[in-house]
Amino acid sequence: MTIVTETSAPAVPSLVRGMRLLRVSARRWRVLDRRGVVIGHIATDAAPEGVRFRAERFDLAAARLRGLGTFWRVEEAVDCLRYLR
Repeated sequence: MTIVTETSAPAVPSLVRGMRLLRVSARRWRVLDRRGVVIGHIATDAAPEGVRFRAERFDLAAARLRGLGTFWRVEEAVDCLRYLR
């Protein structure tokens, strides 16, 4: 059994591909487009291989965040949110 511990959040830039990332907790960022509209969230998960970035969007009908995909790079998670609007 492997135990993964995360002592600090990964370094995430505040601007990725023209989208602003605002930290809302130790492991979650809100993603805003160029107009300032929230297009989703990115959360981090620790894995034995490294940090994974999970793209999420709020599902109004279910009143919860819905996962869209998990990625190795934050740029890929941002692209997922951009293209699945």
